Amino acid sequence: MGETKHAPTGSGKARSGGPLEAIARMSSTRANYLVGQAADFVVSFALLAAAFWYDHSQPLASALVVLLGLFIFSFIEYAFHRWLFHGPVPLFEQGHTLHHEKPLGYDSLPFFFPPIVILLIAGALALVLPLGIALLLSGAIALGYALYGFSHLVIHRRRFNHPLARKWAAVHHVHHHHPDKNYGVTSPLWDWLLGTWYVSRSKVR
Repeated sequence: MGETKHAPTGSGKARSGGPLEAIARMSSTRANYLVGQAADFVVSFALLAAAFWYDHSQPLASALVVLLGLFIFSFIEYAFHRWLFHGPVPLFEQGHTLHHEKPLGYDSLPFFFPPIVILLIAGALALVLPLGIALLLSGAIALGYALYGFSHLVIHRRRFNHPLARKWAAVHHVHHHHPDKNYGVTSPLWDWLLGTWYVSRSKVR
């Protein structure tokens, strides 16, 4: 994904592969990775703040919508990881295979891509839902994505001291040894429900 490719020109000199090639190279940099993490949180907070500014008269209902958005994202996270990143589509599968081979690498989506997708989702939801609910729901989904990205970052780059934190991180580390198990990063919920939770052979009677 981050390799530099060159196309021959008429003069025999090599030249860059173009904008897509430049974006691919940028996507494997540390700067893109960290800016992307920050951009994901900024977009989620902006959408939630806009929702609060638009209507803050029903805090309980708003909290429930946010929880619904986080719940929806938990399934999106699982579905993308299982059926796209480990699925038959080369564009997604190859990039994720690179992560399995180099878990400390910085290959990721271009920093501007997730915010654009989230804003498109917010616009689509606003066409079918009241604006306040659309902003809350899209903001919560964006927050779920930002938390997923941050969780993935710290799991691979930090050693935890607290036993519960170590167990949480171990769930994802197991996935790197058993790629057909433990697709959830932020939550094991869908692995439990859909039968992909890893069970150690020592616990099987």
